[in-house]
Amino acid sequence: MALHGPSRGRLLGPLGAVALLSLTTACGGGSLGGDSGGGGGEGGGGEGGGTIRVGLVIPQAGVYTPLGEDMQQGWDLWLEQNDGRMGDYEVETVVADEGEGPDTGVPAIQRLLQEEQVDVVVGIVNSATALGAAEQFTEAQKLLIVANAGAGAITGDASSPYVWRTSFTNAQVASAMGQHLAEEGVGPVYVMAPDYAAGQEVVAGFTEAFEAGGGTVAGQALTPFGTTQDYQPFLSGIRESGAAATFVFYSGAEAVSFVQQYDAFGLKDTVPLYGSGFLTEGSVLEAQGQSAVGVQTTLHYSTEIDNEANTEFVEAYEAAYDEPPTVFGMTTYDTANVLADALAEAEGLSGDQLSEALDGLGEIEDSPRGPWSFNGQTPEQSIYLREVTDEGGTLVNSVVTDLGSFAQPGS
Repeated sequence: MALHGPSRGRLLGPLGAVALLSLTTACGGGSLGGDSGGGGGEGGGGEGGGTIRVGLVIPQAGVYTPLGEDMQQGWDLWLEQNDGRMGDYEVETVVADEGEGPDTGVPAIQRLLQEEQVDVVVGIVNSATALGAAEQFTEAQKLLIVANAGAGAITGDASSPYVWRTSFTNAQVASAMGQHLAEEGVGPVYVMAPDYAAGQEVVAGFTEAFEAGGGTVAGQALTPFGTTQDYQPFLSGIRESGAAATFVFYSGAEAVSFVQQYDAFGLKDTVPLYGSGFLTEGSVLEAQGQSAVGVQTTLHYSTEIDNEANTEFVEAYEAAYDEPPTVFGMTTYDTANVLADALAEAEGLSGDQLSEALDGLGEIEDSPRGPWSFNGQTPEQSIYLREVTDEGGTLVNSVVTDLGSFAQPGS
């Protein structure tokens, strides 16, 4: 398998027209056991082996294409390291273009399930795509493993026994920062995010945890999503509020603009900036430059996590793609690993068999993010406090501390 990495000058966002591209990985090796069952794969009956067809749903067109590239690279790297197999199964990957949301993503998933007859679907950037397609997996009784989309409802109010998640929830990441700042006595804090579902969930998650810990919110603003270029009126509001700190959720181009303007407006040195980890994740950090140094964020991953699995993953990823991994590539890599573990335990490829196997995995000990486990079909995992530092001219999200293990709020 040829491994090719895009340039590093990319802007990433945590969200997510429809074309299907078949990518077959056919290599030899490996044996972890496992049996095949119904579905699109050419299973070998009760003796295990055969082929598992996996639909990889990622953005291949539109604003979130760079994120999709990271996810593809994480998936490909795991398969390259494991000879294109998950245990006794040869993996055949069918890539579907999610585009920018459910209008393209949901039909793409429908074709994967009905025409391509895949056994399992992984990926999905946009939460609305995951929520819009959930009923299809329930009806087909096939497994979906969400590798990015962060809406709480996916594994909350709108949960399905066939829909699992290996990534995060918006409120989970934000509530860790809210709890931390309250414990440190930081405040009052001004809270900002773009005015759409993910931004609203982040604001709610942070505010609830911060106020529960005794913190005081100085003010709040929801900025027009995708159209705000000049943040000066909002920055003036922060200054006038008397806030001692600011917490925000922005990503992609918005993250670059906000961090640079926050610095230029003169707030950086007087009102420390905190955020959900996507604020400084991936190539946005390079674009933000020195304006990002000192910004602290929370996230479930950093290239700087000090464990053997992460060291090996970062080295392999950089060797393959000539760039450091992002949380998006790591999570999709982890998704492949978790699916392989489930296949080793499952008696077949049906959604019920794989769901039961996932439920019985216990602690995932060999993840680059550190040990984690499923709680309510979504990760309970360490959330790290990170600070942007300049390491010899390279900006990195250094790990300040492990804030502890967090489940989905309300789980």
